[in-house]
Amino acid sequence: MELEKNILIVSKELKIKKEQVAAVVKLLSEDATVPFIARYRKEVTGNLDEVAIIAIRDRIELLAELDKRREAIIKSLTEQEKLTPELEKQVMEAETLSRLEDIYLPYRPKRRTRGMIAKEKGLEPLAEILFAQGKNDPVAEAMKYIDMEKGVESGGDALQGARDIIAEWVNENSEAREEMRTFFVKKASMSSKVVKGSEKDGVKYRDYFEWSEPVNGAPSHRILALLRGSDEGHLLVHFLPEEESAVSLLENRFVKKSSPAAGEIAEAVKDSYKRLMGPSMETELRASLKKKADDEAIRVFAENVKELLLASPLGEKSVLALDPGLRTGCKLVCLSRQGNFVFNDAIYPLEPYKKIEESAKKIRELCAKYKVEAIAIGNGTGGREALAFCKSIGLENVIITMVNESGASVYSASEVARKEFPDYDVTVRGAVSIGRRLMDPLAELVKIDPKSIGVGQYQHDVDQKELKKSLDDAVMSCVNAVGVEVNTASGELMKYVSGLSPRMADAIVKYRDEKGAFKNREELKKVSGMGPKTYEQAAGFLRIRNAENPLDSSAVHPESYSIVQKMAEDLSCTVSDLMRDSSLRQKIKFENYVTDTIGIPTLKDIMSELEKPGRDPRKEFELFSFKEGVNGISDLEKGMVLSGVVTNVTAFGAFVDIGVHQDGLVHISHLADKFVDNPHGFIKVNQKVQVTVIDVDAERKRIALSMKSAPFDEAQKKAEKPADKPPVNKKEKLHEVKKQSTQKDVKKSQSPFSGLKDLIKE
Repeated sequence: MELEKNILIVSKELKIKKEQVAAVVKLLSEDATVPFIARYRKEVTGNLDEVAIIAIRDRIELLAELDKRREAIIKSLTEQEKLTPELEKQVMEAETLSRLEDIYLPYRPKRRTRGMIAKEKGLEPLAEILFAQGKNDPVAEAMKYIDMEKGVESGGDALQGARDIIAEWVNENSEAREEMRTFFVKKASMSSKVVKGSEKDGVKYRDYFEWSEPVNGAPSHRILALLRGSDEGHLLVHFLPEEESAVSLLENRFVKKSSPAAGEIAEAVKDSYKRLMGPSMETELRASLKKKADDEAIRVFAENVKELLLASPLGEKSVLALDPGLRTGCKLVCLSRQGNFVFNDAIYPLEPYKKIEESAKKIRELCAKYKVEAIAIGNGTGGREALAFCKSIGLENVIITMVNESGASVYSASEVARKEFPDYDVTVRGAVSIGRRLMDPLAELVKIDPKSIGVGQYQHDVDQKELKKSLDDAVMSCVNAVGVEVNTASGELMKYVSGLSPRMADAIVKYRDEKGAFKNREELKKVSGMGPKTYEQAAGFLRIRNAENPLDSSAVHPESYSIVQKMAEDLSCTVSDLMRDSSLRQKIKFENYVTDTIGIPTLKDIMSELEKPGRDPRKEFELFSFKEGVNGISDLEKGMVLSGVVTNVTAFGAFVDIGVHQDGLVHISHLADKFVDNPHGFIKVNQKVQVTVIDVDAERKRIALSMKSAPFDEAQKKAEKPADKPPVNKKEKLHEVKKQSTQKDVKKSQSPFSGLKDLIKE
């Protein structure tokens, strides 16, 4: 019954048909994975994509948690013998956790409060008389409750106790709390001040030493920045509306101004807000804003990870990889076309050794011996110099390029790396990782915790459980979109295949090592632990190149092989003929092959696979080069136009590698000549861009960049013609007005960096 109700709620919220939501929920309950449902159950779900399926899954899980809390509250109320039909109805109809907790608040077991103490002194009847706000004189009524034995020594003591009781009644009123909650969301301000004595230690938060802006519309990165500053003890942060307005809201609900007791109730209301409801609402709002900011940061992180994992692969090429180093030399490894490690050494072409001729000779010999087709160079310290050295050797028909080495050191020290290369040190493992990243970024990067790849924002501050869940979804989506070659893939890569657990992935690798390469998908069923359900979920994503059945190298699921075979038989040809000859495929009429389980969407997917079996959705590899002669931050000058690669996209802009060992920031206001509301809708990780240097702070290692067509010309024109007004763009104008209003009376740094880079943990 609860599940049906939740399905209706999700259907309404996500604007997805009830039948589609129910179908997804049923498939998930049967342990079907998101990639499997999206790819092979389109007819069942009405062609829902992964985004919609994940949204349904996550919302259903949240509603299930709400139901669990509801059951716990009903049980508690029953045990307290406080559950009435009316109260049960309120609990069952509560649609949010906050509403549910408001209803339960008066009955929740709590520590001894001032109101409880007053009740123990027998002052609850007085509180009821005052709260009724009749014509009774409060002072005269209070005198009746003086009791020296109970500690009520005067009328003032009695009134104070009564006010304490009333303050708790006000705080526990669910309607008042809901009204105050809405008021906080609409009217509260997010403010921060520096903690006395933290001016030096908390210098990276100096932009927020005196800050205030409405919470309604505050960007996620700023919320997380302030919360981190608070957690580290450098900032005092509050999320509060104007106190007078908040108290007035409660007075309008509870105070009858014509009553003699109005003053007492007003005082109790004010105390209730300051001592109970205000702090409670602030805590709740703080948590709500943190959750919202977490969700946004996690979404940004997942999108960045997807872009990085789906970076263009060089493919099967013999690679020489260099992990640059100055004092320790450049670690060198050679990899076969399949990515197998075949050789390692060290060369010393850079400062302080500069053994250029000796190093060049070694490179030439290795390129000839191992038929090297590409050289991959890590982009760390000495990377640009190593790149220049390799290019100076004069190697013909060899691709020479730099590779982002973020996380390579994490991999090299990991258990996975130790298992792969037990007899080699971290420098060799790191170089191998750099080379393999060039060949196939996805296959190599899945071995690293996504948090170490360097594309997140505040990844250590957000909810770690939700972050892992989202990143696992992102990695699984990428791996299954590309597909996995079962005879060459590592266990680390295969564990992200739909339906395969880490244990099952290792079992496949073990079987392959013992029995030799898989000849067909059917042979996967012989692997220990590969049951029918696991095979169903995984088979379509596992590819076997040069298999006996040509469909085994495609994304056509084995459950659809009979359909393809029937198509071939009807055309008097083989399946291989059907895959080779487009004219044969054009003769196929979909309506002849529709069944109870296979419809037009699946048939279209099958035809696409027959046209390009096992096609890789990633873009083709393109060689990229940084500007010659610009190797360090000291080489930069304002106005320089440089080529760069986007390394991270955040809510406030993008970081770009321009080859100087320090990423520059393109603030959101400099991403384009037009207004950009969401950087992710405009720019992606790994995108190649042209940028202009607009400011350099070498001491603080900060570089401000612009992607506008002419950032300096634009500034000059404004200076020369202050009277000229460009046409008004309403969206830009609204954005500017909002920006100005949120920064009123705020001391803000004039630096184009605004302290943002410091607040991101790499």
